Amino acid sequence: MKDVFIVGSKGIPANYGGFETFVDNLVTRQVNPKIKYHVSCMTFDKSVKNYDYNGAECQEIYVPNIGGAKAILYDLRSLDWALDTIKERNLTDGIVYILACRIGPFLHKYIKKFHNHGFKVWVNPDGHEWKRAKWSAPVRKYWKVSEKLMVKNADFLICDSKSIEEYIHEDYRKYNPQTTFIAYGADITPSTLKQDDKKVVDWFNKHDVKLNEYFLIVGRFVPENNYETMIKEFMKSKVNKDLVIITNVEKNAFYNSLKEETHFENDRRIKFVGTVYDAELLKFIRENALGYLHGHSVGGTNPSLLEALGSTKINLLYNVGFNKEVGEDSSLYWSLEDGSLANKLNEVEEISTEKEENFGKLAKQQIIDNYSWEKIVNDYEEQFIKNN
Repeated sequence: MKDVFIVGSKGIPANYGGFETFVDNLVTRQVNPKIKYHVSCMTFDKSVKNYDYNGAECQEIYVPNIGGAKAILYDLRSLDWALDTIKERNLTDGIVYILACRIGPFLHKYIKKFHNHGFKVWVNPDGHEWKRAKWSAPVRKYWKVSEKLMVKNADFLICDSKSIEEYIHEDYRKYNPQTTFIAYGADITPSTLKQDDKKVVDWFNKHDVKLNEYFLIVGRFVPENNYETMIKEFMKSKVNKDLVIITNVEKNAFYNSLKEETHFENDRRIKFVGTVYDAELLKFIRENALGYLHGHSVGGTNPSLLEALGSTKINLLYNVGFNKEVGEDSSLYWSLEDGSLANKLNEVEEISTEKEENFGKLAKQQIIDNYSWEKIVNDYEEQFIKNN
């Protein structure tokens, strides 16, 4: 039996996060019976539980709610739990798989301990966390140092983007990192909802949105996702459609500065509609958008982009390596150049039904060929059993 401890996701069952969705799919779609998953799950409740979820052992790890540092503490406590479990049960063959690069300065002291019990330490470097605008300069510096030390000390790295894998080899060549590429997955089954279902009717009525009469943005409300450019360019366009923005916007500093920069509140087409946690409803909203706008400039393979390609016919992506890698010929691309996105939006509004259908087929085929969860789970299981 190959024991695989997964550290760094908030836990399963998943509630909307990227790593959480990945772990959930890895566990629920498991095919190879020779793998036993052990998953750490974050909780703020001191009375922690150990439970089974689709055959995986899930262990709640208590951390106090202390802001950004809680993620580091959570990872360290999860590693302690993994080590204790390995010792107690005398496990001798397995992998500790750490998601993201939060604990670089502390990792070296764990490596030897895990090696002593026959366990390798693998890391998913995620995206360029140190580039995110939400972090202060000292925090970004920590992220970069942490990433370097994770790459240096890990036995093996799984990159969910070819662009990230190339970056790891270029920036950290001196450590001769051992890597492979396994993408993130996406679901391409159509929504179970119909347009006359109550929850559909209620949502579309509430936000005064009509089927196929809107462009869509779904993503974290952070500057590096290019909200300012997308909103300005949409306002500049001549399209007679809405821009529906599904995001966790609270009336925060970024929201206010965006308002000052763009005055989007004066454009009746632009609609911030909050979050949608109902997966089937979100899928239905994607399926019935005229087009999806994706402005992510930081990170690897983005779950929101994969979901869009699996659901929305026309996808307009910010022209950067890891977006082009995913979209290939199935999407349209825009730059930060003045008028680039506005012109694309005008084109899409006039596009023929035949061209629209063709884009949709190409996008879905791209997901089926390269990003289906079945393929991703199979790739992971093969890698775990092979155990570099």
